[in-house]
Amino acid sequence: MTETIPRMTVTVSELNAAVKVLLESDRRFLDLCVTGELSNYKIYPSGHHYFSLKDQESSLRCVMFRSSAQKLRFRPENGMKVSAYGSLRVYPRDGAYQLNCTGIMPEGVGDLQVAYEQLKQRLREEGLFDPAHKKPIPVFPDRVALITSSAGAAVRDMIRIFGQRWPMTELVLLPVRVQGEEAPAEIAGAIRYANEFDVADLIITGRGGGSLEDLWAFNDERVARAIYASRIPVISAVGHEPDVTISDYVADRRASTPSNAAEIAVPDYRSVYEDLKKLERKLRLSQESRLTFCRQQLEFFGKKRVLTDASGFVDLRRLELDRLQERMQMSTENLLLGKRSALVQKAASLEAMSPLKVMSRGYLMAFGPSGEMLRSARELHEGDGFQLRLTDGTADCRVERVEVSEDGKTEAEL
Repeated sequence: MTETIPRMTVTVSELNAAVKVLLESDRRFLDLCVTGELSNYKIYPSGHHYFSLKDQESSLRCVMFRSSAQKLRFRPENGMKVSAYGSLRVYPRDGAYQLNCTGIMPEGVGDLQVAYEQLKQRLREEGLFDPAHKKPIPVFPDRVALITSSAGAAVRDMIRIFGQRWPMTELVLLPVRVQGEEAPAEIAGAIRYANEFDVADLIITGRGGGSLEDLWAFNDERVARAIYASRIPVISAVGHEPDVTISDYVADRRASTPSNAAEIAVPDYRSVYEDLKKLERKLRLSQESRLTFCRQQLEFFGKKRVLTDASGFVDLRRLELDRLQERMQMSTENLLLGKRSALVQKAASLEAMSPLKVMSRGYLMAFGPSGEMLRSARELHEGDGFQLRLTDGTADCRVERVEVSEDGKTEAEL
């Protein structure tokens, strides 16, 4: 006879609570590192981050609460392969378990490098790196604001180089922290202060070399936007030659080191002095050459007749004036002669065409009652009155008869 094993009867809540105790009592599940691909990543207004980790076969629900999410240095994105750190937790209400994450690390590169590339790409798309927004660096700045640590070697190097190259420039130190969580806000605030109170003609901000973590304040978005908004030109001088930060891309000029920033900011007075000496020599030679030319011109004109014999010059001009007057008179007479000849020809033509000239040869002119000239007998009728104009007078006449000639013309009998 088979012995029957009694079944344990529990409620759903009791079973979920038991599983919770079982999992959370196992220390292996309290400090996990789970690798996978981010999926369904969402950030809620509460500040909590919810997402899933998945591989080719399975997925795991995860949550990162606001306190932990605030420490992220990069922006997690769907499809990114990461390692998530945290502990496994069970929620008895729905019988589900999830990974409570305390940190996320991208695979292959560090989180700082990912954050750097993400911010760099975003600010480039916004146009903060556009060369069109770069302001020119003043050639001879009266005042330069140094926004850096007052205790670092970088500020001492810059002060020394300014003193060697261009001691006339006034330096204004705005001390800030250049490392740590408070550093970005202090650097950005110092840049805004310099602009608000117009403390300098040029700003240099930076620090000496260090690791990526040490230089991270100059990769902060707040600092980048403060540099971009600065009315005063900004030189970024962070780290050593290989170090390139977000501030370097946004600034109006990048210096490889703080010392190099001081060299860019002001000229070397010795070089300026040599340039002035060269200009002085060129100016002196130019003036000497001009004086020589003027002297030669003076000697040349001094030999002119107008200066050596003024009366002869006037007599010559008087003779030329007489000749010009004679030419003008001849030209005027020729013009009048031509006009007179043309007038005579016109008068002769007009005389030949004159009706009075025709009448002198025995012709008469007839005019109707209204004074219009009569050209045809058809215009006359019996009993009409008209006027004949002769060479020496006029005669009033009346028509007694009108006849039309055989060739179609009419004849009037007076």
